[in-house]
Amino acid sequence: MSTEDDLTKIAEQEKRLVFESFDEATAFTIGSTIRERALSEDLGIVIDIRTFDRPLFYAALPGSTASNPDWARRKINVVKRFLKSTYRMVLEQRRPDRSFKPGEGVDIKDYVLAGGGFPVTVKGAGIIGVIAVSGLPERQDHGVIVDTLCDHFGIARQELALPPEADDE
Repeated sequence: MSTEDDLTKIAEQEKRLVFESFDEATAFTIGSTIRERALSEDLGIVIDIRTFDRPLFYAALPGSTASNPDWARRKINVVKRFLKSTYRMVLEQRRPDRSFKPGEGVDIKDYVLAGGGFPVTVKGAGIIGVIAVSGLPERQDHGVIVDTLCDHFGIARQELALPPEADDE
């Protein structure tokens, strides 16, 4: 699949993975599901789920590093500012240094181009928060979130999954 195909698929993910409502219980369910998968698959990740005004779920799993919470924080900032998934931003920006173009006015201390931040969208309200995963290659961080949301909404994962990259096969 090309970058353009991936961008089209990510836009579809963002459009279809929309909550009727989102609260502490929903965040706990989503976060716990990601955590259980990570434990069963030995994924060393950090999970950070929040609305734009407060944290709702956080877990740091064995194998995660001291850097992962900061990566998650910077991914959250990107979703909050640009209102789209961070992996979509990576593909749109195409910047190997993980920074935004100088004219964007965003500091690398607080923003990063790295997949693994996905908008929490509520029907009738718009984007109200973020699900962030950090610790895996960025396409996988993104995929863990999308898989979990597909399961939550009863959507077959293969409908919205990005194909493996050539290097992942």
